[in-house]
Amino acid sequence: MQRLSSPEIILALDVNTLEEAENFVEKLYPKIRFFKVGSHLFTAYGPKIIDLLHKKGAEVFLDLKYFDIPNTVAQAVAAAVRLKVKMLTLHISGGQEMLKAAVESAKEQASALKNPPPLLIGVTVLTSQKTNHREVLKLAKQGIACGLDGVVCSAQEGIILRRKIKNNFIMVTPGIRPDESKRDDQKRITTVSQAVKSGSDFLVIGRPVLKAPDPLLQTEKLLGDLYGAGN
Repeated sequence: MQRLSSPEIILALDVNTLEEAENFVEKLYPKIRFFKVGSHLFTAYGPKIIDLLHKKGAEVFLDLKYFDIPNTVAQAVAAAVRLKVKMLTLHISGGQEMLKAAVESAKEQASALKNPPPLLIGVTVLTSQKTNHREVLKLAKQGIACGLDGVVCSAQEGIILRRKIKNNFIMVTPGIRPDESKRDDQKRITTVSQAVKSGSDFLVIGRPVLKAPDPLLQTEKLLGDLYGAGN
């Protein structure tokens, strides 16, 4: 999987209504062109939220963290491909058979539609949980060996993964905070600069923008940090 030429910010649309989601997209696109749709928003609105983002011209990161028997996950991935999402997540701890079924399903469905398959990103350990680097490395290696395009991990683990895994892979870093002191419910938070230095390709940011008095100004500050860290 070819890495990005420069890191990119994804806004996590962790909001309650379609109207709130649309408001943030209207304000922030195209400064932010990638938006994460999680289980809360997707459960409430389903494909409507995907359609809304596509009509705005935005890309969709569908973060549903699939974890089930191989056939069920394969069918879910095929459905996501039909929705034309750019990237989706599944739990690496679901096992090799599940991961390989997901990879094959994505390729087959994308080929049938004559579209590029989405990036399949494996969740190692949630950033709200404490863990050790060896566990994350083991899961990441397993996921990439099964054909995943990349992994979700914190910046602390990302440095190790880039050093230990020789394959070219995408790295998605959640829990991004402008200030290390603002942890919320995240155990393993990361600043923009730390994420870039760790080798992250996508930086997922939610509450620091969603709860900012001026979301556009906060986004511009974060983008400034991003471009500054990349130089």
